[in-house]
Amino acid sequence: MMKSSSCFIPQGVLRDGTAFAAKVLSSESDQGIKEFLAEIESISEVKHANLVRLLGCCIQRRNRILIYEYLENNSLDHALQGLEKGVTTLSWSARSDICMGTAKGLSYLHEEHEPNIVHRDIKASNVLLDGNNKPKIGDFGLAKLFPDNVTHISTGVVGTTGYLAPEYFVHGQLTKKADVYSFGVLIFEIVSGRRISQTIRSDTFLVREVRFLLVSIVSLYVLQHATVF
Repeated sequence: MMKSSSCFIPQGVLRDGTAFAAKVLSSESDQGIKEFLAEIESISEVKHANLVRLLGCCIQRRNRILIYEYLENNSLDHALQGLEKGVTTLSWSARSDICMGTAKGLSYLHEEHEPNIVHRDIKASNVLLDGNNKPKIGDFGLAKLFPDNVTHISTGVVGTTGYLAPEYFVHGQLTKKADVYSFGVLIFEIVSGRRISQTIRSDTFLVREVRFLLVSIVSLYVLQHATVF
C-alpha cells in the first residue's frame, strides 16, 4: 500500500522563544522505532540553507512527531493555490529562485551528505518558504539513507500520487532518480503556476500536459514582458 506522511502542522514556541512547526507522521508506518531513531539522528545532522532544520522528534505510542524550524510564508503549495485563485503573485525571478534553491537542497542530499539521502516525497507542500520566499525542503518523514555501495533499494512504494516516478511505482526499486522525477513535476508547477500533479494519471497524460504547459508558459512570459517594455 502506498503511504505518505500526514500534513498536520501546528505552530508553537519553544521555551527559548524559537518558533517551530510540528508534523505528526502516519501511524500506519511499519518502520521499527530503532530504525526510525537512527535515520532521524542522521537527518538531524543535515545542515544546508535550502533544507528545513529538524529540531527534534517525539515518539508516543504509535505517534511519531517531527519538530521543524518555522517558516513564515507557509508552503509552495499554498502559494500555488493563491496563484490559481489570482490572490497572490510570484514574479519570474522569484519562481527561478525557488527552482534553483530547491535544486541546491536536493543536490546536497543526493551528492554531498554522507550517507546520501533520498527524500521520497518531493512535492509543493514539502517546499516551505521563508519571509523572502527562499525555499527550503522539509518533511523528512519518508526519507531513506542511501549508502554509496548500493545501486537501488527495494522498498515499499511511498510518496504522493502525481509526483511518483513510474519505474519506482511499478517495481518498488528506489534510486535518487525518484526524487529527480518528482522535482521535474514540481518545476512545471512552479513555472506554470498550476498544481498539475493533482491531475496526472499516467506518463502519456504528463507528456500531453507538459506540451500544453510549454505553450502556455511561453505565451505568459511574452505577455508579461510585452507589458513591461
